[in-house]
Amino acid sequence: MTVSLLEVLEELERLAPLRLAADWDNVGLLVEPEPRDTAAIERIHLTIDLTEAVLAEAIERRANLIVAYHPPIFAGLKRVTQGTPAERITLSLIRAGIFSYSPHTALDACQGGLNDWLVSPFGVGRLSPIDPTEAGGPEGQGRLLELRTPLHLSDAVTRVKAHLKLAHVRVARPAHLDDPLIRSVAVCAGAGGAVLASAEADLLLTGELRHHDILARQAKGASVIVCDHTNTERGYLPILAERLTFGGAVDVTISARDADPLEIV
Repeated sequence: MTVSLLEVLEELERLAPLRLAADWDNVGLLVEPEPRDTAAIERIHLTIDLTEAVLAEAIERRANLIVAYHPPIFAGLKRVTQGTPAERITLSLIRAGIFSYSPHTALDACQGGLNDWLVSPFGVGRLSPIDPTEAGGPEGQGRLLELRTPLHLSDAVTRVKAHLKLAHVRVARPAHLDDPLIRSVAVCAGAGGAVLASAEADLLLTGELRHHDILARQAKGASVIVCDHTNTERGYLPILAERLTFGGAVDVTISARDADPLEIV
């Protein structure tokens, strides 16, 4: 069974409207090896990063659409040769007839998207975007959760590790407070420095944050959990997969070769 590419694009737009993406981002359909009006999709391959290893995997699985969270084409390409991975990936996608789509910060900002998933283990409370859209409402970059039931930092760390399936995370806590009480949490998937700069919370959770920003938060009495960039993103892919099956008409796979480039040794 297949679904038209236009129907898939319509569903991706419904889930993560591209108007929500940051101005600097490069989102949407990035590689179109044949006219979209007539293309049919049978297999979708999901990944955070579209590396050459992931592309080889997608070809092996006979995917004809790759949804890569991070845009494989970000800075403008001045040539398409074999000189860089981005150029080789673009050429290989076209040669293999595989479409490539990136939702990136649109998926971060949408309701039910990546940041809503990232903040979910902390419990219920008043939830709002840190950087809301001009229209207001629940959409925007980052999430601030004012907890209905406060929890201790040790409990928050346990929940993050279970949610992200990580054995270890890095934690900064206020001086002289071994297990502070957390009443509010600010999260931003990936590199959260710019978004979290405007958030005031007892706990910040992100993939990566500058050393001096962590020190500044610690001095203000806040705690910080950093997990490495894509570890705050990859766990959302099964949720996205469930939403793109089109009633079983499309085979959706999640890359087994996609992984954070950093490992703890």
